[in-house]
Amino acid sequence: MKIFSVLFLLMCTAAGTQGQRISVQDYIRQYKDIAIAEMHRTGVPASIKLAQGILESESGNGNLVKRSNNHFGIKCKSYWTGEKVYHDDDARDECFRKYDHPEDSWRDHSDFLRNSERYAALFKLKKTDYKGWAHGLKKAGYATNPRYPNILIWQIEKYNLHQYDLLSPTTDESSLVHQETEKADILSNPEGTSSNSQTAAQVYDIGAKTKRNGLSAIYAVAGTSLLAIATQHKLSLSRLLEYNDLDTDGLLEEDSWIYLERKHKYAAQESVLAEENETYHSIAQSHGVQLEKILEYNGVNEDDAVAAGTKIWLKPNPSSAGNPTGTIIHKVQPKEGLYAISRKYNVPVAVIREINQLTTDQLQVGQQLIISK
Repeated sequence: MKIFSVLFLLMCTAAGTQGQRISVQDYIRQYKDIAIAEMHRTGVPASIKLAQGILESESGNGNLVKRSNNHFGIKCKSYWTGEKVYHDDDARDECFRKYDHPEDSWRDHSDFLRNSERYAALFKLKKTDYKGWAHGLKKAGYATNPRYPNILIWQIEKYNLHQYDLLSPTTDESSLVHQETEKADILSNPEGTSSNSQTAAQVYDIGAKTKRNGLSAIYAVAGTSLLAIATQHKLSLSRLLEYNDLDTDGLLEEDSWIYLERKHKYAAQESVLAEENETYHSIAQSHGVQLEKILEYNGVNEDDAVAAGTKIWLKPNPSSAGNPTGTIIHKVQPKEGLYAISRKYNVPVAVIREINQLTTDQLQVGQQLIISK
């Protein structure tokens, strides 16, 4: 039996022992009304509350939420006087708030954000600015996972949660069209306030295929097997590694977009500012651009550090574009030889040698070569 078949059977068995799981769509239908009501009471966007609830509680399926009705993984804090439960998270037996009813958790989450100075800046944003809220929550310290904003935004857009930011508590929502989507493949909670210690691969299938930058892709969480992804989506492992600029098989070390087809040579937008803890590879994955192109556009090596706030070109840098004669500069990358460079630009090796007056075919990493088109 194939590896994935065994993995799938194990997951089904584990799910069966826990009873019927709540789908993401059912979770949204169950809690959208209180999310809208809380938005109008406190100003926290309904889309943000729903996205956080889906993520932090595993759509109501997590162990902590079943024991405590705690949908947002909020820990006790020194001032909490209500009931408590203890749950392994960042450390063993951490204290989490316990509620009598799920609605109490949804209200306390709103008050937790509204009454804390660290989140005060968020309430200056518009309720419809879900992207600002997502990044603001991470900046204020709600979670330590650098991908936390992207995960929330992805869920909001996938499930059209931002439609609820435009509704009032009395709006008849029966006229809204709810399209069924594939079940969520992002179920691992980020570090910090998160209460979930399982990965999506341990609970569901490896990931539902979606579209990212016009490409077929899945969002895979840390710990997901690349071989399992390739098997599920009927790709050879070597092809999957090639598409995602990876050298070796194994388990993903961090949450990442994984593409099921070759990435673009450039993105729709010209550039992006690097966020904290990003690498050139993670930027290439986020924007669906081939890593070698990112390195080429920015004149860097893959292992170079990326400082937060650095402008990263996702298209050819206009300031370093070719001159009127059609000549461009190529920066030699690790393990790159003249033959590979000649194929890349469709320029004969002999021409490159002559233009650059090379006396040897041995190249140095970082060496700049003039390439004539």
